[in-house]
Amino acid sequence: MSFTNVIPPESSLYRYKGLVDDWGAFTEALGAPLPASLRVQTGKISPADLGARLARQGIVSHPWEWDPEILVTSHESVGATIEHWLGLYYVQELTQTIPVRVLEPQPDEWILDLCAAPGGKTTQIAAQMGNRGVLVVNEPAGRRQPALLANLTRLEVANAVVLSRRGEEFPLGRTFDRVLVDAPCSGEGTLRKDSSMRFGASPRLIARMSKLQKLLIVRGFDLLRSGGRLVYSTCTFAPEENEAVIAELLERREHATVERITLAWPHAAGTCRWNGASYPESVGDTIRVYPHHLNSGGGFVASIRRTIAA
Repeated sequence: MSFTNVIPPESSLYRYKGLVDDWGAFTEALGAPLPASLRVQTGKISPADLGARLARQGIVSHPWEWDPEILVTSHESVGATIEHWLGLYYVQELTQTIPVRVLEPQPDEWILDLCAAPGGKTTQIAAQMGNRGVLVVNEPAGRRQPALLANLTRLEVANAVVLSRRGEEFPLGRTFDRVLVDAPCSGEGTLRKDSSMRFGASPRLIARMSKLQKLLIVRGFDLLRSGGRLVYSTCTFAPEENEAVIAELLERREHATVERITLAWPHAAGTCRWNGASYPESVGDTIRVYPHHLNSGGGFVASIRRTIAA
């Protein structure tokens, strides 16, 4: 399927043509079916054993080449198995597993997930912590909380404290070893599973999201201990919601330093220039993941270190 069959000519996504590293591969990926990826709860079952159990139900899967703890399948009903309801795996896009890997949670730490629902990254953090330490899980939107709580229960997360506060107004006082700001965004990177995004996001929505994201990242940084790490992520392509947000933090907080992300998986570097705007060169150490890189969705990830105490 060609790009024009998926995206109408009036789509605002065309503005990224000079930004995407391989426009041909990008457009081809957008017209292809999105595989399902299963993040195995290895504390409960091995990938091999889960693959065998699913195979007996006619669900053929294989370990992902970049991470053997993730199984990939073209089966459409991977959320309707007993193994899923037992919490043996979480259905999560490959791209969306990256932010927590960059965060590198450790057991016995204090970690904050500032925008948590529906809980994919939250449960991934808990698994990497071995359910040890304190994971503060925040979700202000009441309509999103049931899915979050259901996933925490299904995957037997035992170290979570669930709060419901506006992220940009989250109480100061307690500092955290690591903070994840998986920010609400315009969602352009979800195009392969959300056909409404084929027109791209409106400038008005992008501007509104960018304003909120800048407040969220500054509050997240202010909650970080000296030497701690903040990971900022979105599932959209818009630099206004990605690199511009990082640049805003660097301008407002002198102790914020962008860390270079070393990732073996295919990805592109963040951009330092967009539509006449220039960002600090360190913003280029962020990463962009397009649908063709991992045969998944699109996303953006930045790693920020607090160099000294405020």
